[in-house]
Amino acid sequence: MLLIPAIDLKDGKCVRLEQGDMKTATTFGDNPAAMARRWLDAGARRLHLVDLNGAFAGKPVNEAAVKAIVREVGDQIPVQMGGGLRDLDTIERFLDDGLSYVIIGTAAVKNPGFLKDACSAFGGHVIVGLDARDGKVATDGWSKLTGHEVIDLAKKFEDYGVEAVVYTDIGRDGMLTGVNIEATVKLAQALTIPVFASGGLSGIADIEKLCAVEQEGVQGVICGRALYNGSLDFVAAQKRVDELNGG
Repeated sequence: MLLIPAIDLKDGKCVRLEQGDMKTATTFGDNPAAMARRWLDAGARRLHLVDLNGAFAGKPVNEAAVKAIVREVGDQIPVQMGGGLRDLDTIERFLDDGLSYVIIGTAAVKNPGFLKDACSAFGGHVIVGLDARDGKVATDGWSKLTGHEVIDLAKKFEDYGVEAVVYTDIGRDGMLTGVNIEATVKLAQALTIPVFASGGLSGIADIEKLCAVEQEGVQGVICGRALYNGSLDFVAAQKRVDELNGG
């Protein structure tokens, strides 16, 4: 079970939102590279970046901060990023900058052909981000709900060759109300590629529940607000995961 600290970028700073609402941004740091170093030193084995401005603008806005983070961690751990990745040239540039994985969300839903092309061009480096409320996929920074069922879309994208799915329950994101484990497991069981849980992580109990379903295909969880407000101690959580995994 990968515990993946999230660094959400808005105007070059590290923030957290509630349910994707930019007006709810809480700033947790002015130096994203220093934040990345903090999680690396705490034992993180992967980082998850979101360009929040980019998700709304339709193109990356916080590229300087992303580059600084990648420089800081070097090739010690993989870094994945989503938010505003809407064309192949942009993806290529970010991968050249040192990202290990790009996460395509809205563009995958609105333009599946683009996702297919990205998987062909950058096989092994493309993750799809599916954000859902009540089983239906949302796009455009969660502002628009589609009629697409999460599992149906995920299966289609798996056939395209995506590396993994980041599944976010947007009703829970940033709310510390607990991960939607039932929906995450249901999705993982329908796929052969890994699923990463996201949204609502509230503490160590959630992580223990996720470890119990890891064999279903839930291979990691994005850790956001719970890390930043202190309700989840990353070092202790990583130690617990290693214990549960027999490490």
